Amino acid sequence: MIIRTQAYARIALMGNPSDGYNGKTIASTITNFRAEVTLWESPTLKIILNSVHDPTEFASLEMLDETASRYGYDDGIPLIRASCKKFNEYCRVHGIELEDKNFTVSYDTNIPRQVGLGGSSAIITAMIKALMEFYEVTEHFPKSILPNLILSVETEELEINAGLQDRVIQVYGDTVFMDFSKHLMEEQGHGDYEYLDSSLIPPLFLTHIDEPSHSGKIHSSVKYRYEEGDAEVVQAMQTFAGYASECKTALVQQDYDKISELMNKNFDLRRKIFGDEVIGAKSLEMIKIARAQGCPAKFSGSGGTIIGMYRNWEELRRLAKTYREHGFNFAQVAIEGQKSKIESLDLPQMSSNASLFREMR
Repeated sequence: MIIRTQAYARIALMGNPSDGYNGKTIASTITNFRAEVTLWESPTLKIILNSVHDPTEFASLEMLDETASRYGYDDGIPLIRASCKKFNEYCRVHGIELEDKNFTVSYDTNIPRQVGLGGSSAIITAMIKALMEFYEVTEHFPKSILPNLILSVETEELEINAGLQDRVIQVYGDTVFMDFSKHLMEEQGHGDYEYLDSSLIPPLFLTHIDEPSHSGKIHSSVKYRYEEGDAEVVQAMQTFAGYASECKTALVQQDYDKISELMNKNFDLRRKIFGDEVIGAKSLEMIKIARAQGCPAKFSGSGGTIIGMYRNWEELRRLAKTYREHGFNFAQVAIEGQKSKIESLDLPQMSSNASLFREMR
């Protein structure tokens, strides 16, 4: 039996980065990009290298240079190995007996690397799901707790600073409002996770750079300030959480003006707390392009990808043209769970809820 599992990329609509600071966020999985794991039984446990993401042979030194510049040095194999280790540990600690059998596993992904779309967590999520299915122990992994295990792969095994948001949305799918308040985390071991109607999400675009950035490094100094009780950072995280709550209400009311305002506020506060050096010149340029055309925009995650709202097809075409002329990648966002149809527009992954394509109030 061949097992195939997948996890989609994700966008953070509002509230990030407060998910790592007892805050609140709204996030969605998007079908533009995904990670896949294929696993089958074999005599020994074997992990197959991915020729694109785990290269060991290059046409030249220049090609090695280009690959390192574009994708960085974090390939997928450590994610797969760490996932297996933490899965086995979890089962041992919780008295979950695993059948004595081995497997061969391969993975693939088209999620842009290290640009704030949850690429690493998607690989881990797909791998953990495959292991649960292979060993037939899915019932021992409550949905609300599973994101904690996935997060531990990165924070404990690979020592990458990260929050729960990516793992929650990639386990739950669609669109989720997440409350990570301290009392909830302490009392029940996880946050409160509430599904929202994905059809309420306004039309969105995303644009991203090619150069990778390490989200753990991006978070590091702010995390230290937060843990030290820095009043400015603590207040900022509470404000981010408030934006998520306000956005939840605005979505239900389909108040696009309010959502637009909150998106800009979310980014402006992030820029103030993290500083332009961490935000990066390319990210600032992407924001500037969107706002020059009257479109609100913010980080999708920790950096490297911007999401923004648009009002109609003509505006989307102008945005696509401008971003591509400046060397950025561009796509219309396809939210998982939205009723969709394919439209004829020279953009990748065209899929949208037709009812949303009206002029925003």
